[in-house]
Amino acid sequence: MNTFKKLVAAAAITTMAGVAYAQMNHGMHGSGGMMKMEDMQGMMQMMMPADGDNDSTKAYKQADMDMMHGMAVAYTGNPDVDFRLKMIPHHQGAIDMAKVALQYATDPSTKSMAEAIIAAQEKEIAEMQAWLEKNRK
Repeated sequence: MNTFKKLVAAAAITTMAGVAYAQMNHGMHGSGGMMKMEDMQGMMQMMMPADGDNDSTKAYKQADMDMMHGMAVAYTGNPDVDFRLKMIPHHQGAIDMAKVALQYATDPSTKSMAEAIIAAQEKEIAEMQAWLEKNRK
């Protein structure tokens, strides 16, 4: 593994550890429970680049790591701000994954869904950023 990949992997592990800690303290997205450390380790392992990954898998993994890194921001204590600070990179992750689908997918319905996701998520990101600019103290 070259130095750049090692740095990316280390950054991803560090980010995931922070997200794991936040998830343990704030509950899992949609589950209401806490993520077990072995589950987090498994998720981190899945996101790491592997020698046998094809180009689309590499691109999806990069989108995953970028999203998780973007979501690893400190909580402000303001639920309105925190919601948007976490959702913006989450939505950006959806855009990034949709772009991978546009590049590599072959099914027309997948490409159509990806285009719709990009349009919807870009609009919502813009709305959340505008709200933050007006309301963040």
